Amino acid sequence: MTVERVDVVVVGSGFGGSVTSYRMASAGRSVVVLERGRAYPPGSFPRTPSGISHNFWEPAAGRHGLFQMWSFAGLDGIASAGLGGGSLIYANVLLRKDEKWFVHEQALPNGGYENWPISRADLDPHYDEVERMIGASAYPYTDTPKTNAMREAADGAGLSMMLPPLAISFSRRPGEEPVRMGEIPDPEYGNVHGLPRATCVGCGECDLGCNYGAKNTLDHTYLSAAQHAGADIRVRHEVKGFRPLDGGGYEVTYVVHTGQDGEPAVDLPVQTIECERLVLAAGTFGSSYLLLRNRAALPGLSDALGTRFSGNGDLLGFVMQAMDGEVGRQLAANTGPVITSAIRVPDDMDGESDGDGTRGHYIEDAGYPAFGAWLAETTGALGTVGRAAKFATERLVGTLTDSDATSVGADLALLLGDARLTSTSLPLLGMGRDVPDGVLRLREGRLEVDWTTETSLEYFNGVRGTMRTIAEQLGGTYADNPLWWVKRVITVHPLGGAPMGRHDREGVCDSYGEVYGHPGLYVLDGALLPGPVGANPSLTIAAVADRASTHLLETTAASSHIAPAPAEDLPQATSEPQAEDVAPGLVTGASAPSSTSSAGASGIRFTEQMKGFAALGVDDPQAGHDAGKKARERMMFELTISVDDVDRFVSEPGHQGRAEGYVECDLLGGRLDVERGWFNLFVEADDPDERKMLYRLWLTGPGGNPMTFTGFKEVRDEPGLDVWRDTSTLYVRVLEGHVDPDAGDDGVPVLGAGIITIHIPDFMKQLTTFRTWGDHRIGAMEGFGKLFLGQLWEVYGRFATHDEVEPEEAR
Repeated sequence: MTVERVDVVVVGSGFGGSVTSYRMASAGRSVVVLERGRAYPPGSFPRTPSGISHNFWEPAAGRHGLFQMWSFAGLDGIASAGLGGGSLIYANVLLRKDEKWFVHEQALPNGGYENWPISRADLDPHYDEVERMIGASAYPYTDTPKTNAMREAADGAGLSMMLPPLAISFSRRPGEEPVRMGEIPDPEYGNVHGLPRATCVGCGECDLGCNYGAKNTLDHTYLSAAQHAGADIRVRHEVKGFRPLDGGGYEVTYVVHTGQDGEPAVDLPVQTIECERLVLAAGTFGSSYLLLRNRAALPGLSDALGTRFSGNGDLLGFVMQAMDGEVGRQLAANTGPVITSAIRVPDDMDGESDGDGTRGHYIEDAGYPAFGAWLAETTGALGTVGRAAKFATERLVGTLTDSDATSVGADLALLLGDARLTSTSLPLLGMGRDVPDGVLRLREGRLEVDWTTETSLEYFNGVRGTMRTIAEQLGGTYADNPLWWVKRVITVHPLGGAPMGRHDREGVCDSYGEVYGHPGLYVLDGALLPGPVGANPSLTIAAVADRASTHLLETTAASSHIAPAPAEDLPQATSEPQAEDVAPGLVTGASAPSSTSSAGASGIRFTEQMKGFAALGVDDPQAGHDAGKKARERMMFELTISVDDVDRFVSEPGHQGRAEGYVECDLLGGRLDVERGWFNLFVEADDPDERKMLYRLWLTGPGGNPMTFTGFKEVRDEPGLDVWRDTSTLYVRVLEGHVDPDAGDDGVPVLGAGIITIHIPDFMKQLTTFRTWGDHRIGAMEGFGKLFLGQLWEVYGRFATHDEVEPEEAR
């Protein structure tokens, strides 16, 4: 079948991916966008309890919805799975990173520096272009209680308040008067959904997806324009891995989700596409995960991978029981978009603070849907029950006394109450320059974040202090998010993991997002940022991608374009929204060769499990073990060793059996099935007093990159009783490619090395796994045992039967 090959594959359709796909397609490049989630046209975002309860991204559990919830130690994260990425669920704010917050070599508590190799001047023209393309305007209405309350609080506290640019259509056309529910005409490039859009109605549902189409999300803007320019946008296509190709370019492996909601996504067939340039824009968690999982295919990848993680200082707090004199102050948080205003607190870098280490931040008002207010009010159980009891009593009395009153408005008003809980409260969203010292890692194939609030505690207390001041100015009290009581935060703005830097010791990528040492591989999303933006980061991510796209187009020749393969030669996959997603692991053609066995032969098998540590970029097993142990990079395997003909196994000098099972190592991409495996028991070495046990396993990484796991146990007679150490210690190297046992390993690139061992409990379990078959099962076990014990006696027996040392020599 014809291999599909294009100029650019973009993984993800958020702010970085959508901008890049539009810029590349507009310049005539052949572009394929692979988005794991479905498309969400206006009216498709769920609002019922049942719909919302299924609106999560857990394909292995049959959930194929919009929200992906990540939970780590000390932090929870929210990401999006859908065409348009995070723009579908963000709060529309398009603020630029403050000029003086592009810090240089600002020391971090645990060593290292936060350094931005780009400046505000580098991004300003790209900020302009993104704002124009998305369409940004400040909130236009002057009668919104929460907006006016924020202005009053800022004035009273001597703080600076603004109406930030929002990616929302308040008017039918730019420059016209705002109108609610006005029809928005399509731009010249059309709309990917082909459905009408309406201007903002102020329902506060922005973060759940706008069913009116009032949000200028990326599907309505950049992605529609990209498709119009020729980009091939494929939804429900989830990328699993990638690898560099000989001669340049990359092969990308992905699965297509075609199941329905409730159907777990398992055993999905893996498909491939090749490209000259690969852009990872799957979000901070997604792109970092892909790089971590595929790092064995990327030799020399910077040690900065996973570093500089930050939650952009996100913190949620609340104004409660706001008062205007003796009367509850109406804040009406569920009126208007989610965010309408922002209060900015300066940073030491601005030269406006007291120089006490203050890290700047923003506080923004936070709205929520009307049904959220109903939920909050009705869960105030005691008050609701009391009002319901009084309402029932009044109606019962009226019935028994045959009252002629037919209006029950006053009684119903009593039942509903004054809604004081929600009418006088206001959520506050804080974000700013927290300390970017978190680290992303893989642990047993899953993403893990090593991050704590402790190093940013001074920053968070500053944010809480500003929120408390706002609450006091509004005559209310401040309440922390309950998660803060256990020092946890929720971030909707995760950043870092593949940070830009001036060189490969400082960053994974250069300032244009190209990965050091791997031409044509780019990271263009929040993972690229080397620290917090401070303000809402969406606009900065988009501007960085626009700048990178300009550079990429200026430095590549038009003659390198690849025409898309004819449609009839390509694997067909639907791009219509259907069900979902993620298979727990790659499907591999795992089949081991069967040993040739004679008729009537007897066989034996056993299962062995070994565990240890390894590292990439080293070829010495001991050095790899030591480095891996320090970095907590584990390696293990579980293999079933089979011998189909024990007599032949014993008689042949290679004593070869086959190995089946899996290797599990995060450095190699997680759990990898053995596609073909060899095991040799007690092969003779040059030294007659030495024997070796050999292991050779063919593996394939998530991106399709072939690897060979080789290992040996060295059985040697040395002073001391070392038989256990020798037979339980495996020295491992991982080679590039599938290397045949007869080809020799000399000159083959070594990807990494380490040491794994058998632990006593695993050894005891191994003894219970021996199984035999055939006509002479007992003989098979005896033959294997004699070979094993006989070879051990060959090596160690002479030491065990040495004459005692002569007394005079001892003296």
